[in-house]
This record gives sequence, structure tokens and C-alpha cells, in this order.
Amino acid sequence: MKKLISVNALSKSYGNNLACDEVSFELYEGEVLAIVGESGSGKTTLLRCLAGLLPPSAGEILYHKTDGSQIDIVKASEAVRRHLLRSEWGFVHQDARDGLRMGVSAGANIGERLMAIGDRHYGHIRSSAEQWLERVDIPVSRIDDSPYAYSGGMRQRLQISRNLVTAPRLMFMDEPTGGLDVSVQARLLDLMRGLVRDLNLAVILVTHDLAVARLLSSRMMVMQNGQVVEQGLTDQILEDPQQPYSQLLVSSVLQV
Repeated sequence: MKKLISVNALSKSYGNNLACDEVSFELYEGEVLAIVGESGSGKTTLLRCLAGLLPPSAGEILYHKTDGSQIDIVKASEAVRRHLLRSEWGFVHQDARDGLRMGVSAGANIGERLMAIGDRHYGHIRSSAEQWLERVDIPVSRIDDSPYAYSGGMRQRLQISRNLVTAPRLMFMDEPTGGLDVSVQARLLDLMRGLVRDLNLAVILVTHDLAVARLLSSRMMVMQNGQVVEQGLTDQILEDPQQPYSQLLVSSVLQV
């Protein structure tokens, strides 16, 4: 597998509050990394720094492109980061309304991302939107409906299709099943697992739900107070956590 991202001593502080403290890891093509921890552990701050949405206070994020070159996301211009998020990366928000344009149709939401990378052929854009709606189990007949007319689960699936239409190499996901009913979560997780496998997609997933992490990820990082306290294979951490905080997280789930 090819290396996709190298993160070195990444830190983010807000005044005296250190939200991320010298986080380092590597991510490879097709790998799914889950970042877990309680609320306030720093996992969402880390995700937003990695995606170029928040400027870190220190450290390095190297993105390895397909041509062998590297981009330091920390030093890159806003235009470069924005282009990556529209083309080679995607970002799935917990609330789909934050990742969709609610005032335009479902088809336009998908097509807009294609237009952002230069596609101007209406027929191709419309056809791609239809194909992706089908792929995420949304009836093509709903292509001209507003996201306001969609259920929460459908909006989340629409947000995923909007991101995947440009065939990104890397997806950032922030609590993608949060706030959804259990039955809707199960359907969405099954869809996401299939897409990740079929597209050989690399994912950095933030979740507080260890069941979601187990189902989707191959590797896990456990965060507490801005620090990575344990990282390794997901099954190993969940079955035999080594650090006291990881043990507490896993035992609290088992007791529910």
C-alpha cells in the first residue's frame, strides 16, 4: 500500500487549552482509521486540522499525491486546500445540512462538485448524479427534490454521494451516524462499508461509538485530553486495551 498522509507532532491550542498535543501517525491508501474518545478529547479538532479546515499551532501534515510529490497541508495556500477538498478529498459532516447546499436540488448538490473540477457537460453531470443516487439507495425520481424534502438518513447518503462523485482518495468523516435512528444507522453503516471496500477508499473517521469503529475501521487511535493514549489494530484495542483510559472506554460499552 502507498502512503497517503504523514502527520508529525501536530498540535492545536486555544489559549492555554491544548486541544491536540503532538499527534503523529501515518495513513495508507484504502485504510480506515477511527479516532475515538469522549467529548472534548480533541478528536474533532484533530480531524478539522487534518482536513485543512483549522490551522494547527505546530506540526506537519504531508499529503502524498499520486505522482509522488508531497503537499504540506499546514503551509499550503487556502486555494490548494480548497481544491483538495473538492477533488481528491471529501468531508462528511455529522449534520448533513453542513455538507449540503440545502437551497438547491439533490442532483445539483452532486453536480456542483463535478463542476468545481471543470466538468461542464450537462448530460454527463446529470447522468453521474443519477448513478450516484442509485448507488446510495436514493430513488432517481428524487433527483430534482430539495434536501429539505429528504429524511435525515437520505440527507446523509446524499452528502456521501456528493463527496464520492469525484472519486476522492481520502474521506474525512465526523460522527457520520450521529443523531440517526438505530435502524437508519445500520443501513448507512452497511452502505459505507461497501463503498469503502469497492472504491479502495481511505477514511479518517471520528466517532464516539466503538461499534461504528469496529464495523468500519481497521486501525484505531484513542484520544484523551488532546493526546493519543493508544493506537493499533481496531480488534486488538477493543479486545485487549492496554491503557487505563482505553480499558475504561471499552468496559463502559460492555456494561451498557
